[in-house]
Amino acid sequence: MTNAANAALSQWSIDREIVMSRVIDAPRDLVFEAWSDPKHLPQWFGPKGFKIETFEIDVRVGGVWRFNMIGPDGTVYPNRMRFRRIERPSFMEMDHGLDQDDDPGMFRFTITFAEQSNGKTVLMMRQLAASTEQRDGMIGFGAVEYGYQTLDKLAAYVGGLKK
Repeated sequence: MTNAANAALSQWSIDREIVMSRVIDAPRDLVFEAWSDPKHLPQWFGPKGFKIETFEIDVRVGGVWRFNMIGPDGTVYPNRMRFRRIERPSFMEMDHGLDQDDDPGMFRFTITFAEQSNGKTVLMMRQLAASTEQRDGMIGFGAVEYGYQTLDKLAAYVGGLKK
């Protein structure tokens, strides 16, 4: 994935970012495992009502997850995620976009996993677009709403793992 978006994504800028956070009632190690274990990630990822069809998944630095998100109406959204940094159990950084080389719509995102003293996890997700126009477009199509739906699914999934 080399393109003009990559250069813009090398410098973080608050006018190009989307930030979401959620407290999850599960230990940090379990929440991190749900994000980083290939057997868990496709089980909960994506907005409400979406299903995941995985073609390739290699969750390690430099590894790739190629998958389709299939909407409730059957629309297929090809995706590719490249894992850039993984610092167990507190940090992950990925590039995410269409399942194609040189995707101009690719964005970078980071996730931090912090422990609360009561055993819950504070998850902070930051997405960086290549431009403010791209960020505004992401917000316009519902990236924040869909992102929170995805975090809701994560919380429900890890809740089931705790039992």
